[in-house]
Amino acid sequence: MTAGTQPSRGRGPAAPAGETRGERGERGERGENQAAARQLRQVNPLAALLLAPNPSPMTLEGTNSWMLRAPGHAGGVVVDPGPDDEGHLAALAAAGPVTTILLTHGHPDHSEGAAVLHALTGAPVRALDPAHRLGSEGLVEGDVVAAAGIELRVMATPGHSADSLSFLLFGDTAGTAVADGAPLAVLTGDTILGRGTTVVAHPDGRLADYLASLRRLSELPEGLAVLPGHGPELPDARGAAAYYLAHRAQRLEQVRTALTAAGVGPAEATPRDIVERVYADVDRVLWPAAELSVRAQLDYLRDQG
Repeated sequence: MTAGTQPSRGRGPAAPAGETRGERGERGERGENQAAARQLRQVNPLAALLLAPNPSPMTLEGTNSWMLRAPGHAGGVVVDPGPDDEGHLAALAAAGPVTTILLTHGHPDHSEGAAVLHALTGAPVRALDPAHRLGSEGLVEGDVVAAAGIELRVMATPGHSADSLSFLLFGDTAGTAVADGAPLAVLTGDTILGRGTTVVAHPDGRLADYLASLRRLSELPEGLAVLPGHGPELPDARGAAAYYLAHRAQRLEQVRTALTAAGVGPAEATPRDIVERVYADVDRVLWPAAELSVRAQLDYLRDQG
């Protein structure tokens, strides 16, 4: 389904070319059966998690798809539908009704299933990048998304990718109204993961932007939970951001040392050579991702003079 295609609410998508209505019905039954086998895990009173079946060294156990609603509300907001997996998306749709679909960023492991979930539910897809939107509204810094008894306040947190967003989650846990005061959690996509650290996906991702985003997150209220795009939830966004900042500073110092040892500047260095020196203790399956981060580090050091 291409951007801008909007099926009417309450009507399913047309059968794909070459697929009969009977085959489509069988496919729908399979999806319903798969959805019944997949259960959301309630993480806090406002957020439930459905883990996508796409584990890998890059995605950890898989993509975290979040269903957000306050107690007593039937509708729900989905953040990051994940991959185009029939059973996973059917389970998200069955846990609805889904009123809104939001993307933390456009990488396929977070966004690929959005068009299908849109077709299943009629819910608009909102994102910073217009290429990933289905509907008339996007998302930018300072936007507030209010639905299902919760509020999500949008923070621009570029760096992992240019279009990365984080969402501050507010809501009344008793299910009466959105509460004033501090947020309950922050959804960080790939900006902060539940385990390990994330790649700066050069050239779309930029290290200077990423460091600025981490500093913003390090200023959030103490004890604010992190609901990440991959891995387990974390108890403290400030602590996680501080750890990420320290890790990035350590990596930059290692890159500087490697440049000195090689006798080259950041503009002349071969990223692969730096990876072999700095990331020697990292599984080689992750070296292509590490090379993206090294390219971002070298650009950052070159820009710093």
